[in-house]
Amino acid sequence: MSLIASARQQWLANPRRDLLAGTVVALALIPEAIAFSIIAGVDPAVGLYASVVIAVTIAFVGGRPAMISAATGAMALLMVGLVRDHGLEYLFAASILCGVFQIIIGLLKLGRYIRFVSRSVMTGFVNSLAILIFLAQMPELIGANWQTFALVGAALVVIYGFPRLTRAVPSPLVAIVLISAFVIMTGLDVRTVGDMGQMPSTLPMFHLPAVPLTWETLAVIAPISATLAFVGLLESLLTANLLDDITDTPSDKDRETRGQGIANILSPLFGGMAGCAMIGQSIINVTSGARGRLSTLWAGLFLLFLILVLRDWVAQIPMAALVAVMIMVSIGTFDWGSVLKLRSTPFQSSVVMIATTVTVVATHDLSKGVILGVLLSAVFFMRKVGKTIAVTEIETPEEGVLRYRVTGQLFFASADLFAASFEHHGHPKRVEIDMTDAHLWDLTGVAAVDKVVFRYRRQGAQVEVIGMNQAARTLVDQVGRFEKEHLPTAAAH
Repeated sequence: MSLIASARQQWLANPRRDLLAGTVVALALIPEAIAFSIIAGVDPAVGLYASVVIAVTIAFVGGRPAMISAATGAMALLMVGLVRDHGLEYLFAASILCGVFQIIIGLLKLGRYIRFVSRSVMTGFVNSLAILIFLAQMPELIGANWQTFALVGAALVVIYGFPRLTRAVPSPLVAIVLISAFVIMTGLDVRTVGDMGQMPSTLPMFHLPAVPLTWETLAVIAPISATLAFVGLLESLLTANLLDDITDTPSDKDRETRGQGIANILSPLFGGMAGCAMIGQSIINVTSGARGRLSTLWAGLFLLFLILVLRDWVAQIPMAALVAVMIMVSIGTFDWGSVLKLRSTPFQSSVVMIATTVTVVATHDLSKGVILGVLLSAVFFMRKVGKTIAVTEIETPEEGVLRYRVTGQLFFASADLFAASFEHHGHPKRVEIDMTDAHLWDLTGVAAVDKVVFRYRRQGAQVEVIGMNQAARTLVDQVGRFEKEHLPTAAAH
């Protein structure tokens, strides 16, 4: 596909749906950006400006069309201590350094390694975020009056019922408009967006962080910046993976990594904080029909229009309508099949999924849950592969000669099983170990071969190891201790 055709596909394939979806996302971004600013301990304008700048920037430089990036709760939680102890200017500096780290990671092409995150970890990630999205709505419902619950229920009826009439307009947008109109006309006493905090009234202005350019400043912000970069990329790349599955289209993980870095450098230069992909708003976007970059760009631009031009109208939007939209997102995001199929799913996969979900929900820290899930997946995988090594004794008519055939993967997890599979009784004259159908991976595997060979040699036997492929021979030549003349010169897999 030519460059022009690719750009047309990513930007103008379905502009009407992209614009409508972006409108819904912009409305849903406002209370979230304000709430995340409050979490971080900064003015609501910081989160709103960040959401505008990051969304507009990532529309051009991101690697996943239709994914929404903005100020997020995961990043805001990491900023609390820095803002409290050093102030807002240090947050701006840390956000810029976070972007620099992400660009370096992107240039090193490390983003592609997100593919090593297993499906079970992905499922746990999705389920935990669905639960957190739902729990985040509880402050708006706990202690609320009955009118609030009635409005949430009415909005959910519209969200799920309107598509039966037509899908030309996203049902969440219809619900927000109808519920807002009803509340404005009736004057119901319910919480509105205006109750969340004061929205800015001016365009974001260019601003360099007012911090001393010293090693002491770097020592303060570098640990926070590195953590922000890691968590931001983790959430962004996992969200990109999820959207890849939903839309059945690929994304460029390395480009997304670099794009997140560029966006996080520009955001603090215009009064915002660092951010990353938002799974909730991204799900709203794609389920509303968006598939192109125009939806992300419009979400950012329309958000700016809302907070500067329509701020008085936006302030009257009832939180109940936005709560209903987020409840819809949480229900749609949760993988219900993963729960219904727990009995038929392999035990190890279920453990990884549940551990990831519980850890993220308990700690509200995406990175802890995903890291635990990846480690558990690796342990279970190594245990499984470690049991695939097999040593078979081949019958031979020759007196005092033992022949063995090794099959499978020989590495640190299977080394003990390999060594224990040889019979060491008696005093054979010659032992032949055929590794044509095996692969030797690491130093522990070499040490296991050494152990077997020297054990037989101590019994006075001549030992010959044959069939090693070139990679295994090279490894043995470098670190193996048994005599190289016992290795045949022509070894092939």
